[in-house]
Amino acid sequence: MSVIEKRRRYAVMGQSLLQMNTIFISIIIEALPFIVLGVFISAVIQMFVTEEMIAKVMPKNRFLSIAFGTGMGALFPACECGIVPITERLVRKNVPLSAAIAFMLTGPIINPVVIFSTFVAFGDSWKMALLRCGLAIFTAVLTAIAISYFFSENQLREFVEAKLHHHGHGREVQHAPGFLQKITGTIDHAIDEFFSVGKFLVFGGLISAAMQTFFRTSTLLSLGQTKMAAILIMMLLAFIMSICSEADAFIASSFNGMFGTPAILAFLVFGAMVDIKNLLMMMHSFKRKFVFSMIGLIIVFVFTGAFLI
Repeated sequence: MSVIEKRRRYAVMGQSLLQMNTIFISIIIEALPFIVLGVFISAVIQMFVTEEMIAKVMPKNRFLSIAFGTGMGALFPACECGIVPITERLVRKNVPLSAAIAFMLTGPIINPVVIFSTFVAFGDSWKMALLRCGLAIFTAVLTAIAISYFFSENQLREFVEAKLHHHGHGREVQHAPGFLQKITGTIDHAIDEFFSVGKFLVFGGLISAAMQTFFRTSTLLSLGQTKMAAILIMMLLAFIMSICSEADAFIASSFNGMFGTPAILAFLVFGAMVDIKNLLMMMHSFKRKFVFSMIGLIIVFVFTGAFLI
């Protein structure tokens, strides 16, 4: 190999690494504010929300509790990065697992921030925003119902349970902490959770950046010639790109000329429910068998719903 060819290869590799670095930094900058918001909400739930308070508002009926969890998603402007620690905290507070999962799946999609960004991205049209919300609710409700029948309530990983159990006993010694103590506790919990979850954001962002740099997306796009293939390709692309739900609509709209509404809709819904970043976070919080089973259900329901449109 000549010196010129070696230099050319090194130059190409340098450009690729620079591109990977740029993508990685953009992922971190985009996701970080929502991670902070997510762990802060999780800490507030830990310090200010009691099991008794949740028991008063949570319906006892299986289906009503799932509907309640789905509706909660509209109240929290959290993306898929920040919603996992919130969900974990809700499960710890004895929210039914199925209701918490319904919240986790709809929260990144049906909140006002994401609805408005989707509306703007698609030319101030409500069509895609409403279709996105509809498919998200369809997928979340059916997934939650299936989980309620096939999984027990306890799906937290053992070391997570042990950690939370330890924190719980630490709080029992302090009877009726005052408001300032709760504020201090909220900050402490938020910091602990941020460093616990943050490493998965960094690792997931690095994987996503590497795949986007060295894996040719044009090859994937060329395979999506049929409706079925296009939906599957766009779901895979959403998983790889790992874009936060507040910004993914602007990327999805750029595919308008290449794919139809079903494929773009699958991209918008599946990517907001499952991507590389939150997969790692879910595996940190929940048992692996449960996580992969849930993802399998999500794939089936997103694909089916998009295909029927």
